[in-house]
Amino acid sequence: MALTHSDPQTALDAAAFNKDISGKQTALYWLSNGTVQAAVTNYGARLVALFVPDRDGALRDVVLGFDNIDQYVKDGDYHGAIVGRYANRIARGRFSLDGKEYALAINNAPNHLHGGIVGFNAVVWDVLSADDRVLVLRHVSPDGDEGYPGRLELTVRYTLEDSNRLSVTFEATTDAPTVLNVCNHAYFNLNGQGSGTAMDHTLFVNAGHYTPVDEFLIPTGDLAFVTGTPFDFSTPARIGERVDNDHPQLYHGAGYDHNFVLIDSGEELKLAAVATGDKSGIQLVIHTTEPGIQLYTGNYLQASKRLKYGLTDERRSAFCLETQHFPDSPNKPEFPSVELRPGQAFYSRTDFRFLAVENK
Repeated sequence: MALTHSDPQTALDAAAFNKDISGKQTALYWLSNGTVQAAVTNYGARLVALFVPDRDGALRDVVLGFDNIDQYVKDGDYHGAIVGRYANRIARGRFSLDGKEYALAINNAPNHLHGGIVGFNAVVWDVLSADDRVLVLRHVSPDGDEGYPGRLELTVRYTLEDSNRLSVTFEATTDAPTVLNVCNHAYFNLNGQGSGTAMDHTLFVNAGHYTPVDEFLIPTGDLAFVTGTPFDFSTPARIGERVDNDHPQLYHGAGYDHNFVLIDSGEELKLAAVATGDKSGIQLVIHTTEPGIQLYTGNYLQASKRLKYGLTDERRSAFCLETQHFPDSPNKPEFPSVELRPGQAFYSRTDFRFLAVENK
């Protein structure tokens, strides 16, 4: 299929997203502001497609995904999903809270990753409301789910605004002390899914530090300066310019798979990152309430999966910018806290705004 689309809602067969899973119905929901169009399924609260105008006004689908629910059920790479209870890794699948140790599922040996074997990405969310601009989904995670304490009630709100901003907002409560770290795991290619490498995109990350990791991608607890390293995106650089440099941190991740410590502007929504497609002129500007952002450069995509439009997921054909708290925070008291307690209201918001610019 062509990289541009004249009628996005005919590009996907909505019937292919209708399925009964564990007694709950899945479906495909469309959001549109008249310019940008987004498709979301309530299986894993996943962003399936996101059609954005390029510099010539043609619509390109800038997120990787599948064209039917069965492939999402088999997906092990979290395409477009909401991940939790804990986005990213927890060392050895263990943490202590209020003097009690909790054991979680080990699904990324020797660690726990993105909520475990059946995380939020692999459940059918309840649809609370749906209209042309806003989709609100809810999931109730029971006490002991994947080893986590407390009954957690979580809502995610996808809102498509006039400014071509897709806002993803989380709210949660718990009936017992627990930990929580959630994010959207979209894979972006701003030239359009299927356009080839994403490593020629330009990226700015609003960070002066990153969190170095060990060979199992668990943070050491240190905050390292990005200056003079391949992790310096404080001035815009091509994503792939240094991705294969001779640097031990890049060996650990087979490329970038690292959390950046965002500069705190004092505003509730701080600038996190700006990425620009080299072929399309589509620019993504991310603001978030979260303290960190994980850059993952699709190092383990293997061209083994059939994506939308008959395309495949070639290595480094997309990147993730996951707004989050830091990996392994439950075991790192020096990191910002991820604890959530009864009576507290969890709130997190990330805005993805799309512009069309002339590449320099």
